[in-house]
Amino acid sequence: MSRILFSFMGGHGHFVPLVPLAEAARAAGHAIAFACGASMCPVVQDAGFTALQLGPGSASLAMGGPLRPLDLEREFDEFRDRFVGAAPRRKVPLLLEVAAEWRAQAIVCDEADFGSQLAAERLGLPCAIINVMAAGSFVRADRIGPTLAAVRAEFGLPAEPPAETRRRVFSPFPPGFRDPAFPLPPDALSFRPFEPAPAARRPTWIGQRAGAPLVYFSLGTVFNIESGDLFDRVLAGLSALPVNVIVTVGHEIDPAQFGQRVGHVRIERFVPQARLLPHCDLIVSHGGSGSVAGALAHGVPMLLIPLGADQPLNAERVAALGLGRWLDPVAAEPVDVRAAAEALLGDLECRQALVAFRDSFAALPGRDVALAHLEAFIALPAA
Repeated sequence: MSRILFSFMGGHGHFVPLVPLAEAARAAGHAIAFACGASMCPVVQDAGFTALQLGPGSASLAMGGPLRPLDLEREFDEFRDRFVGAAPRRKVPLLLEVAAEWRAQAIVCDEADFGSQLAAERLGLPCAIINVMAAGSFVRADRIGPTLAAVRAEFGLPAEPPAETRRRVFSPFPPGFRDPAFPLPPDALSFRPFEPAPAARRPTWIGQRAGAPLVYFSLGTVFNIESGDLFDRVLAGLSALPVNVIVTVGHEIDPAQFGQRVGHVRIERFVPQARLLPHCDLIVSHGGSGSVAGALAHGVPMLLIPLGADQPLNAERVAALGLGRWLDPVAAEPVDVRAAAEALLGDLECRQALVAFRDSFAALPGRDVALAHLEAFIALPAA
């Protein structure tokens, strides 16, 4: 059995994609721990894993602030400066110490966690990289290359990883969704991270309109707190439709601030996606990769209102593949939300395209196969 250290850079959206493989590894008898910032330690522990704190909040890149107009150039620059430049400079020394003390034999990290990747290279450990960006077109060598080379040099590493560097990519998304201009490495493994929840009886609390479609609306766990009046505008648009609406606003937002709502609209801080997706007829979201993956796995049409990071690229792929529509977060008015949602609820071609994606997702190897590949990768001798 191996000692596998998992680590991630950021919040829930970077932690959750690592959980299926961590659970499978733990069930197989491997020693598992997560190295993360102080703010995420309680989340890791609540999920049943050992959390090794990396300094005072070292792995937390909290967002926050007012709603900003979409600007993909700005998002590329912020990712380069925060995730490729500043974060690894803080994280590498901390992770080197923790990995040595915990006697890690391998490191598993998310694709935005360059600090863990560099630490694994410094230690000569195999490093499995879990993709967390569905469209695959946000992390671009031409955008991050010079910054990454400078950081590598600071830690005594060559500008490019040597050929013998032990890395393997695992992608928990259907390959057909990824932007073909940014293909996966030839030895990457696409896998199905979870079994879609069975379509159990629809919970009675979902809505008061019997037999009406169910619309699920969420802005995720980070960008929800920098969304301005977007919740109000979307709610106004959805409330006017003959549907049931379930909204999750996150732990930082009080549902009471949205006032008394009509009976077919329910607002909660959090509801697990697995409880809702089997019953959903439409998802309205910010286009985070976790939400997109859930919709693809269950064949649910998407109305996306991207706020930042890789979300605009996910939205473009959804529209290009006929899996949904997207709206501008600043310009979208309630009438636009209503019209787009109404159109998607009646779009049979969109549903047919999603059935094909759902089936292709279901046909991927499961997490046990992914674990077997990880074990074989870890067992390979160092060059």
